[in-house]
Amino acid sequence: MLLNLCYVLALSCFFPWLLWRAIRTGRYRRHLPSRLFGPIHLRKGPMVPKSAAEPPAVWFHGVSVGEIHLLVPLVQAFRKRFPHWRVVVSASTDSGLDEARRTFSDLTVLPWPFDFTWAVQQALDTLQPRLIVLAESELWPNFLDAARRRHIPVCVVNGRISPRTAARWQRWPALVWRLLLKPVSHFVVQSEADAQRLRQLGVPPEKITVTGSIKFDGALHYQPGKTQELARWLGLPWPRPASFAADDPSAPSGPPILWLAGSTHPPEEEIVLRVFADLRRRYPRLHLLLVPRHPDHFEEVAQLVAKTGLSWVRRSRHPQPLAALPAVILWDTIGELQAAWGLADVGFVGGSLDGRRGGQSMIEPAGQGIPCLFGPHVWNFRQAAEQLVERGAAIQVPQAADLEPQLERLLQDPQGRRRMGQIAQEFVRSQQGAVHRTLQVLEKLLSAYISGPGERPVATE
Repeated sequence: MLLNLCYVLALSCFFPWLLWRAIRTGRYRRHLPSRLFGPIHLRKGPMVPKSAAEPPAVWFHGVSVGEIHLLVPLVQAFRKRFPHWRVVVSASTDSGLDEARRTFSDLTVLPWPFDFTWAVQQALDTLQPRLIVLAESELWPNFLDAARRRHIPVCVVNGRISPRTAARWQRWPALVWRLLLKPVSHFVVQSEADAQRLRQLGVPPEKITVTGSIKFDGALHYQPGKTQELARWLGLPWPRPASFAADDPSAPSGPPILWLAGSTHPPEEEIVLRVFADLRRRYPRLHLLLVPRHPDHFEEVAQLVAKTGLSWVRRSRHPQPLAALPAVILWDTIGELQAAWGLADVGFVGGSLDGRRGGQSMIEPAGQGIPCLFGPHVWNFRQAAEQLVERGAAIQVPQAADLEPQLERLLQDPQGRRRMGQIAQEFVRSQQGAVHRTLQVLEKLLSAYISGPGERPVATE
């Protein structure tokens, strides 16, 4: 009850700001009853069975679009291994929920409840999961405590803990341990560094398994048909002629060269647009695909693009194929980034320049053989970034001012771009297997959970 009171007091303090955000962006308004009181009525997907004879459920959760995409290969593997179990998927953000409903159209998909006791109890009573799988994060004390009281195992998969988060948690180790770490049954983490930080926070070694990143498995499960569809929308031939065959990338005629700046955050859009405007004067065949990370910033970024004076379109406003390829395409849709990476000749991975976000994933473009640049702040993907750079498969720029000269160097070296892309793709292939290793952990957790005769999972070959 004390946590509920703290949440209510925090909501009271931030209510004017939350109301302003809700009016301005539409956030926090959708699915509000389900978030506040649990999934009393499920409006999307098949209804949750009520009969005790129905198969038991496993609940997979991802915060937003990136985590939902991460779950795809794991959920597919789980359903293949345990076809008679029910699978429920949830997301925290509206965009994540929309993507989950699109991706898992035949499953029950619901919004993640707010961390009030009554909301999480209603969710658990309704779904009655035998296992809860959290992608990377989303540790909420009331939810974890309610699962613990019901003896429901909770497993964090593809977990990572940054040095910044670990240092912050070290300030209140006893509180973090009791509320967030102790209730988790098992941590499946990406690297030994993540495991070491958890051990320093008191997590027993037997509750930690290092599997590598599931993102490597998912990076090779992209849909080339969707990329082909986007190529048609842009008016590009498919398969695209290899840009490395062009003798002179600065020549006014020849195949377009596409630079994709993906998952950008402010102020990276301004930086990218400035760099692009300068380079386009020297490379008239260069075009920019700009993909901001958060839908809340689409309008703001559209205003920035309009101020450049360059020709541009918004992906969401032009459903029909383009008559001509503009200088800039603002990709203001959700769920198309992975397919769009397949169009690029060179990429930039956002969230890496300003030191606040820790970088977005460079694994997806690497899996499609796209040579990429990113900034110095990539602690979310430190190991993958270091390994790509060490192999010559990516370039890390120390500051924003270095982005333009490094990008121009790649534009002037088509053969080098091709070589970088091949090395990147080979590296991603070498890192496969995290889904299989994660599935083994989930199977052990399920096998250890016996609630009645005939309800233990039976693996199918």
